[in-house]
Amino acid sequence: MGERNPRFDRFFDRDTPWKAEKKRLREIVLDHPLTEELKWRQPVYCHAGGNVATIDGLKDRCVLSFFKGALLTDPEGMLEPPGPNSRSARYAPFTSLEEIDARADALHAYLDEAIENEKRGLSPEMPPDDLDLPEELAAALDADPALAEAWAALTPGRRRGWVIHVSGAKQAKTRTARVEKAAPRIRDGKGFHDR
Repeated sequence: MGERNPRFDRFFDRDTPWKAEKKRLREIVLDHPLTEELKWRQPVYCHAGGNVATIDGLKDRCVLSFFKGALLTDPEGMLEPPGPNSRSARYAPFTSLEEIDARADALHAYLDEAIENEKRGLSPEMPPDDLDLPEELAAALDADPALAEAWAALTPGRRRGWVIHVSGAKQAKTRTARVEKAAPRIRDGKGFHDR
């Protein structure tokens, strides 16, 4: 039913941790009307041009991630935010094929709901960003009008990523160095996670 991209067969056949689990998740995902596309150097499953899900192997688990997972009803209570600063994404973690197979029906339901949400053009409501600009970033934006203009043109998520990255440094000199290193990428319209 899904549009399998043969280029990704090698990706899933590589001898990596969680190989069997990732292949099983791929089978489940491709039971749905999704296309398999290359984004961020990994397969992303899309519907009508919108990103729906991705599969990843982490150190201690394999996950099926939903880009707009915060919209999902999650009756099984199995979705988790990938990190403390996650606003929209949610993932279902697994540590075995048996666990994936036991929850396959729930995964199919989550995928159906995610696709329906994409068809309807839904996006999670994001509360106003509650992150304050680090002093060093605010000073750099005040001193450089071109950088400030580029900053204003970034998406809220990209700005949030930079704020979290710069704020994560404990020392002022490290925050300043991060701002200096980030400035060219900000001018190019890139977020912290963009390549």
